Amino acid sequence: MIQNRLESYFYEAKRHKEHIREAKEELNIPISDYETLPKIEKFALNTLIFRFSKLQDLIGAKIMRAYLEFSEFPVDDMSFFDLLKEIEKEGIVDIDSWSQLRKLRNDIAHDYPQELQEMLDKVNLLIKKSDILVGIIDKMESRYNEIKQKRS
Repeated sequence: MIQNRLESYFYEAKRHKEHIREAKEELNIPISDYETLPKIEKFALNTLIFRFSKLQDLIGAKIMRAYLEFSEFPVDDMSFFDLLKEIEKEGIVDIDSWSQLRKLRNDIAHDYPQELQEMLDKVNLLIKKSDILVGIIDKMESRYNEIKQKRS
């Protein structure tokens, strides 16, 4: 049943959000030099990057489609871009913001030591943008709960 699957996805998203929040609490932001970070902050930063990526993948690969399906929107054979346009119509995220988050996530996934300062700039931006990603899932879950409540 789509409702059970969606609730499972939201539970997984909650775990990612908690790890993102906890990691941010351990970091002294902005990060200016990765090499001199205390070990705990390196772990926190790596956790934050990993959970940001996992949360974005979960939202894009599973939650958006399941959310629209639960909303009784026909999703069969829809491209991701078409799904994203429908999510945008719901006021949950705009396409440009999602694209920026996705690009940032992809840039961070490919870290090249010779471009360390550029990477640190992207890491600091990812830390700031993590609130936007968390906000997207929070809006989607809130709308889901509103729909579920109306059906009860």
